[in-house]
Amino acid sequence: MRRKVLTGLAVCAMALADTIAAAAAPPVLPLREQAAVIDADLKTRLDTIVPRLMREQHADMWVLVAREYAEDPVVATMLDARSLHARRRTILIFFDPGGGKPLERLTVSRYGLAGLFAPVWDPSKEPDQWRAFAAIVAARNPHKIVVDVSPLTAFGDGLTHSQYEALAGSLSPALRSRIVESEALAVGWLETRSPDQLARYPGIVAIAHSIIAEAFSRKVITPGVTTTEDVQWWMRERIRTLGFDTWFHPSIDSFRKGAPEPLEGATVIEPGDMLWCDFGITYLRLNTDTQQLAYVLRPGETAAPAGLRAGLAAANKLQDMLTSRFRLGVTGNTLLAETRADAISKGLKPSIYSHPLGYHGHAAGSSIGYWDNQGPSPTGEHPLVADTAFSIELNTEAAVPEWGGQTIPFRLEEDGWFDGKAFHWLDGRETEFYLIR
Repeated sequence: MRRKVLTGLAVCAMALADTIAAAAAPPVLPLREQAAVIDADLKTRLDTIVPRLMREQHADMWVLVAREYAEDPVVATMLDARSLHARRRTILIFFDPGGGKPLERLTVSRYGLAGLFAPVWDPSKEPDQWRAFAAIVAARNPHKIVVDVSPLTAFGDGLTHSQYEALAGSLSPALRSRIVESEALAVGWLETRSPDQLARYPGIVAIAHSIIAEAFSRKVITPGVTTTEDVQWWMRERIRTLGFDTWFHPSIDSFRKGAPEPLEGATVIEPGDMLWCDFGITYLRLNTDTQQLAYVLRPGETAAPAGLRAGLAAANKLQDMLTSRFRLGVTGNTLLAETRADAISKGLKPSIYSHPLGYHGHAAGSSIGYWDNQGPSPTGEHPLVADTAFSIELNTEAAVPEWGGQTIPFRLEEDGWFDGKAFHWLDGRETEFYLIR
């Protein structure tokens, strides 16, 4: 049904699927090992991605400020695995001295960050944190001081109003005039996946797939008894049991012959229903986002009705139309317009609302449509770059002859990545229904 990418975690996930009756859990790294993985990858990203982005943007200083419980989304991804949150006020400074010299990574805070940033504030000598910050900036005399302020995206808008005023007020008029408000560095950092992350991602998605496979089985669903709400909470409990987190509550809908709308809530699952799920997990700071379909067999059936299978195939075709158009520099708005035009010309009824994936479920990068807007959007003007992950989320409506010509949406969502030349599924995609006997 799906091509498996045989990374270590993928093998674990396959083992779970293959031994579903025994309810075997895939091995999850102990927290200490998770921390080592996270910190090693973070150091690599800080060493490689930040210098490249700053030089592309001709920025010699990038300043990030976060407060406990009011954290810049970028800072949250730059903290080591033991520093779960910003402490009091955390100020991070990146400075490029030029001349091919390495970037300085500094923290103006009371607490160290596992050696990833050099602490440069001694409160016993200078109690005022902002005065210490200003002295550090003045000593380096940067030409361009980038701060995370953006009306376009929350990912580049992490500097709160009060902290902006304090930051600007601490600097001399000359340095204050060099402040540049921009989301480019923040989005670039968040949207770019490192080689290590891309190596791990297939296995993480495979585990998410395996949990869906278990949910869409007789292990969890007894037709005529189990409700869609029961399955939602089973998935939440399964995530918790396996040691993962999630960034949203799972959704389960039932599509039924004669029902004009999808059935939600405490709907009892019956033979003949088409089931849809929306599900994601968070592991090693990476998120998944998946929508897949199942069919509950009626007595005597061995497959879903041909009309349902045709609808799933049409949604797969729409996936191909979109992912085959991925190319460097193209915007999400252009991808949306091109794919919709092609799909409509071929008789499909498309709705495309795909999005970047990574540190966040709905992540930084170029949006490719919204479910409530199939036209261009400001966030869709961002160009595609290499080494980014996307959740290909979409649907196409199709009439089902076996259901009296009833039209239903075939919603799919699968995760993949763009290497700069082509799009690849991280753990394959659904091309056949899960069958619940």
